This record gives sequence, C-alpha cells and structure tokens, in this order.
Amino acid sequence: MQLKMASTSSTSLNAVISMYQNLIKEWNKKPPNLEAIGKLLTSMKLALTSFQYMPTSGSKPTSQELILARDVLEIGVQWSVLVKDIPSFERYLAQLKCYYYDYSGILPESPYMYQLLGLNLMSLLAQNRLGEFHTELELLPAKQIQESVYIRCPVALEQYLMEGSYHKVFLAKENVPAEAYYFFINILVDTLRDEVAACMEKSYENITVKEATRMLFFQNDAKMKEYSIKRGWKAQGGSYHFKADVHDKQEISAGKVIEQCLGYAKELERIV
Repeated sequence: MQLKMASTSSTSLNAVISMYQNLIKEWNKKPPNLEAIGKLLTSMKLALTSFQYMPTSGSKPTSQELILARDVLEIGVQWSVLVKDIPSFERYLAQLKCYYYDYSGILPESPYMYQLLGLNLMSLLAQNRLGEFHTELELLPAKQIQESVYIRCPVALEQYLMEGSYHKVFLAKENVPAEAYYFFINILVDTLRDEVAACMEKSYENITVKEATRMLFFQNDAKMKEYSIKRGWKAQGGSYHFKADVHDKQEISAGKVIEQCLGYAKELERIV
C-alpha cells in the first residue's frame, strides 16, 4: 500500500502523512513488528479524527485524503488478524466499509477490497453469525460472488455447512485464497471438530484411535493424542471408551405420553 500525497501547507496534515509513511515502512518489514504497528495505528486513528475529511464531518474530502485513511484502515484490519484480535478486526472493518461503499464513486477500487470483505464473511461464518453473513453477502455485486476467489471461499464453506458436508470444510482449509483466512477457518474447523467429537461421545461406546483420527481429520497420531487429552479421552487397547450418559437412556413413560396427547386433543377441540 503506497500513497503519494499532493504538497500542502497544513502542518497537521503533513504530520499525518509522516506518520502514514512510518506505518507503511513498518508494515512492509518481513516480518512486521506488530507491536510497533499497533502503536502507530493508535496514533493515526487519533490524528485522523481531527481532520475534516473524515466521513462523519459532512465536508467534501479529496480523493487523496480518503485513500490515506482507507489505507490505514486496511492495514488495521490485517494487523488485527495477525494479533488475533477479533473485536479490533470488527472495528476497523466497520469503518473501512464506509470507504468501500459510500465513496465508491469517488475512489478507485482498492486491490484489497474483496479480500477484506471476504475476510469479513469468514469472520461471521466462524462465529456462526449466519444472518449477518447473508446481509453482508447481499451488498456484494453478483459478479464478485461468482468470480472472486476471496468471496467464493466463504460462500462455498457456508454451503458445505448447510449440507452437513463437514469433511469438505476440513479439506477447504488447505486451499484458502489468502494467508489471513487461516485465522478464521481454523476457528471454524476447531468448532466443527468439537461438534463431531461430542457426537462421537454420544453415539459410540468405543471407537478405535485410527477411526477417531480419520473422523476428526487429524493428519497424525500426535495431534489426535493432544486433542484426546484435552477432551479427557483415554485410549485402552487401541480404542477410546466413552461413558454412557444415563440421561440419554431414560425411558419415557407410555402412559405419560398418552396423557399429554389426550390433553392436546381436548385443547384443540375446545379451540375449534
């Protein structure tokens, strides 16, 4: 992300540009200094709020000023993923969407736009916020939903979840379109793995370690052993043995069921 600003007599704006250039310098380091970037982002957020070209001011901003603010927010979104801070990610993205949608007729399209909007969809999917997922999806052009690899990835994952094709979600982990997507797909995979493991505990009295490893999509026995310890599973004779839940085996009294059905019938008759 690079930005060439026109010369200006504003000392405060020059100070912001200097901060921006320092931010870009730190961001382009391999690996980036995340602590230094976090401090620069905090300083830049405070500095940017004092300028009249911010979207909330009601004044008419220049495209160069908008691009500067947009670039800072895009770095903020990606930095938040690197430090695994979801609330920070959501705050930066909420501000960033204003530049993507409200200023779409003023600014050239950012090369990071659909990558970060796709990342937002991944975040919502990983947190099971499906209503918001579909709301955000409706804001995107149909062409991008069909053609952008960044949008197609979360859309495909959501379809796999709706189908119950969990194995496809695990396989998709190896084919994400950008490094930042791993953060959210790992959260999704861990959640699904816990759901599958809970079902196994309810459905099986025992299961072989090999079969459990396959069903939970672990690549090696070491990962399976680490996970089994976390869940309190103990292997005996090459199998995991689960304790039956006595609550699941309680029988329902037939007389009680009949009594309830007759009660429902009387209520319906009275309504009619």
